[in-house]
Amino acid sequence: MILDLGLVDYEESYALQKELVGKVRSGQIEDSAIIAEHRAVFTIGRTGKKENLLAGEEALRDADIKFLNVDRGGDITFHGPGQIVLYPVIDLKNRGRDLHRYLRDLEGLAMSFLKDYSVSGDRVEGRTGVWVGDKKIAFIGIAATDWITYHGLSVNINVDLKYFSMIRPCGLEGVEIVSLNEILNRDIDMAEAKERLIQRFSNIFQAGERDYADNFSLVA
Repeated sequence: MILDLGLVDYEESYALQKELVGKVRSGQIEDSAIIAEHRAVFTIGRTGKKENLLAGEEALRDADIKFLNVDRGGDITFHGPGQIVLYPVIDLKNRGRDLHRYLRDLEGLAMSFLKDYSVSGDRVEGRTGVWVGDKKIAFIGIAATDWITYHGLSVNINVDLKYFSMIRPCGLEGVEIVSLNEILNRDIDMAEAKERLIQRFSNIFQAGERDYADNFSLVA
């Protein structure tokens, strides 16, 4: 099952991830995923450093952007409209209990998605995510409980890149960020991009059919 939330607050998708994790653990549902766009938010992972947020509270208020501490790995990143975020809820007990392989699978997913747009994405040794040249386009931060994954992958499509200047993305000094529309010099159809990312995800993880939040409620 792949649940499309549309544009939502970060907290809503997080609450649903945790609910899905519980239902996968109990066997009520099979491996699943959430796909969404978020209203503007900075999130920082368990090992992140607050000093990588370069903007003060007044600047955050002026930009109408939240700052949240979250329980994924990694440092600080940005989510906002025009960026697709994918949250797989996958039981890795059925996939070798290998978090490193899972990270590489997510990177491979992003790279295969970019190939659909004739864009070559690459890994950088020692750094998680996907890069186009020396610029980062896809970001990965995960968590797992009882080997069931949550959090996940984000890919810049039509996102406003100015927000990344308010942070040190991923805690990296001087890193440049890029989006797909900037590379291709045209706006990207977000619905089409979602479909392509879902298809690539399904190819790797054999996910089920897509559903929509308006038509879906979790069974207690």
